[in-house]
Amino acid sequence: MSIRLCSLSSGSSGNCIYVGTEDSGVLIDCGISGKEIFEGLKNIGVCTSNIKGILVTHEHSDHTKGIGVVSRKLNIPIYANAKTWEGIGGSIGNIKTENIKMFDTGKDFYINEINIKPYSIPHDAADPVGYSFTQENRKVCIATDLGHFSEEVKANIKASDMVLLESNHDIEMLKVSQYPYFLKRRILSDVGHLSNEAAGAAVLELLESGVRRILLGHLSKENNFPELAYQTVKGILEENKVVIGEDIELDVAPRRGISKYYHIT
Repeated sequence: MSIRLCSLSSGSSGNCIYVGTEDSGVLIDCGISGKEIFEGLKNIGVCTSNIKGILVTHEHSDHTKGIGVVSRKLNIPIYANAKTWEGIGGSIGNIKTENIKMFDTGKDFYINEINIKPYSIPHDAADPVGYSFTQENRKVCIATDLGHFSEEVKANIKASDMVLLESNHDIEMLKVSQYPYFLKRRILSDVGHLSNEAAGAAVLELLESGVRRILLGHLSKENNFPELAYQTVKGILEENKVVIGEDIELDVAPRRGISKYYHIT
């Protein structure tokens, strides 16, 4: 049996990731419309009846604005820690009591046959998390919205078969952008977002731990573009004698629309 991953949308304007097996799966965040999510699942051949829950990384709207709609439509639970639920508040509409699920950050739990571990990430939200997913001996991880590549993040995603890693912005593009000063400071801070250069350095460390597949994601619409993110990370790897396609598989998730559908066997 394989564990599967597909980004349905990954960017500063909306995020939704599918992780599953042949029989069941989950959505990580629903920051786009229900229509887009259901179309994306249909395009990769995943039946909505196979979706067993929604996992929330943090309460920012580009990760949560569609979770209520999807939960009500599919009658599935939403999983988040206590502080994230508090941050979400009433912004997603009424959710059935039985579909409000709370976990403790750092403690594993299961949804069907998939083991899930939420781990702390450095971001300016109430209690933000990334996720690792393990099924039998295969592991994939989601690590976006990172102000920096912390030791806790490294420890949780090392030796994974695949990582979806943030590559949010080009530093120089951000500095000369029309963003207000306070927003630039926020993005560049230790609880903001990971730059292309920082992503490249992180990939080098992950490669040393045994990671061989990287999907770059959560690209800024205003301060990045896919080819720049890819080439920046590729350049850092090549400077360190890493051969793309041999030593590591590297790709970029679209800001809107589906990525490749990965089957990790």
